[in-house]
Formats: sequence, structure tokens, C-alpha cells
Amino acid sequence: MTTIEQAPPIGRSLPPSGAPRVAGVARPALRRAKDHLVAYGLLFPAMAVFTVFFFIPAAYLVYISFFHWGVLSSATQFVGLENFRRLFAQPLFFRSIATSGYYTLVMIPATVLLSLGVALVLREAVTARRGGVWRAAVFLPHVTPVVATSIIWVWIFNPQFGLANFVLKSVGLPALGWLSTTQWALPAVMIDSLWHSLGLYVIIFLAGLANVPRELVEVARLDGAKRGRIFRRVIWPLLSPTTFFVVILATVNSWQAFSQIYAMTGGPHGGAGGPAFSTTTDALLVYQTAFTFDHFSLASTMALVLFAIILLLTLVQKWISNKVVFYR
Repeated sequence: MTTIEQAPPIGRSLPPSGAPRVAGVARPALRRAKDHLVAYGLLFPAMAVFTVFFFIPAAYLVYISFFHWGVLSSATQFVGLENFRRLFAQPLFFRSIATSGYYTLVMIPATVLLSLGVALVLREAVTARRGGVWRAAVFLPHVTPVVATSIIWVWIFNPQFGLANFVLKSVGLPALGWLSTTQWALPAVMIDSLWHSLGLYVIIFLAGLANVPRELVEVARLDGAKRGRIFRRVIWPLLSPTTFFVVILATVNSWQAFSQIYAMTGGPHGGAGGPAFSTTTDALLVYQTAFTFDHFSLASTMALVLFAIILLLTLVQKWISNKVVFYR
């Protein structure tokens, strides 16, 4: 018989006979430690790759931006902020930033509007049986090599026998110089970039549209709302997180555009970024400074400034998104 002194506290029961009290505590703790060990083990390969190929090179880039450093030279000389002073004294650097900014400001709305429009058409007009085929066809340009397709676009924009001028002449419009004139060289690159990247953003918008409840759309239709009002009042607010993600991705990709510009405006034969530096973006200038003029320290400084610009733009977009993005 259990006495008052031997009775357990209220709300607790006596442990089973022969069972240790610490077993129930030790097992969950051991299980959590094992789960943490497995999680860190699964993360280790990815973190190792990021550390070796991203974090260490990024840290070294910051380091050599304060030195006079060369690939073939073992001696380095600390110069402090001299590379930044020389960089900000170059008019071409500010022109490349302006070109990158103009390129980005045009590409972002064009990317969002076209990719969203194509996604809406695919969602409404394509049957389930053929939907996968059309999605694959739209996404196919994105997985093709940028340099190879850019060379094809060079032939399309050829002023004598290119397809672009043939189409313009067939509808009664004058032929354009495209890649040979400062006025149309950058728009030609934009067309190539938009064609190549559109499929990725269409797939992202299709994923966002799949999360829009069809019941809300049907209710709005039963209430007599037209297509435009349904899009503005129902679909567009629910797509705001997807749109924000597309804007961020398009901003980073546009500001770092390099391969298509390099291939379409000169490539290894020289003249990349022409004519007359009209397509010289910040990313292209970083490459030319490092590998054409062999000034890696100044190129590292440019890359550091480019990173700061993209980070600032991302923070501004994040601040705007806190006011306009609707999360369910």
C-alpha cells in the first residue's frame, strides 16, 4: 500500500516496474541529435561546393581589389582604395553602368508582361493532353546553348540577307542596321535575350497560376465580372509573390548579361560591346578589363561594385514588395 509520503505528485504516474526514468528523456534527445547529424551530412556536399567555388573566390575577389595583383606575377602590392579611385575616374565605367541599367529597365517589364501573357494563354487555351508538349516547346529555347543561339541570331539580324530585314521589307518597312548601328545593336541583343529566357519565366508563372484557386475565378464569373476585372482583382493579387520572384530573377540575370552580348557583338575576333561601346555592359567590361587588358585588380573592383548595385536593387525591390506583395 502506497503511503502519502510515497505517493507521486498530482498529474504524474509511477513509471512501470523495472523501467529507468531517464529512458523516456534520452531517446527523444538521441533521436534529435541523430536527425541533426543526418541533416548536416546531407547539406555538407552542397555547402562544400558553395564554399570552394563561391565563398572563397568571393572573399579573394574582395582581397585583391585592394592590391595590385596579376595572374602571372607572384608579387602583390597593397594599394588601398587606389583601384576604386581609378575606376570612378573612367567615363567608360559609368557608361557601362548606364547601359546595364537601360538594358535591365527594358528587360524587366518586357519579361514580366510577355511571360505572364504566354502563361495565361497556355493555361486557358491548351488542353491537358497537349499541355506538356506546348510547355516543353516554350521552355526549349532556355535550355539551348546561349552562344550557339546567339550566333544564329547574328545571321537573323544580318543587314543584307537576314530574316529580320526580310520581314520588315515584306511589310513595307525600311531595313535596319541592327548590330551594325549604335541605335539598334542593344535592342537586337534584347530580342535574343528575351527569346532565350522567356520559357523559364513562363514555367514559373504557370506554377504560380496553378496555385490560384479556380473556385475564386468561377465565383467572380458567376457574379458577372469580366475577364479583365477577374485578372486585376483575383488573379493578379494572388500572383504577386510569383511576380516578385520573376522580377528579382530578371533583374539579376539582366544586369549580369554577358554571353549573348559577347557572341553577337564581336566575340573572340574583337569588338565585343560595339559598335562604339553601345552594348558594353558592366559585366562585359569586367571581362574585358581582366582578360583583354590583364588588369585583374581593377576588374575585381568592378565586380565588387556590380555586386553592390545588384544587392541595392534587390533590397529596394524587397522593400517595395513588403507593400504590394500579397501572401496567402
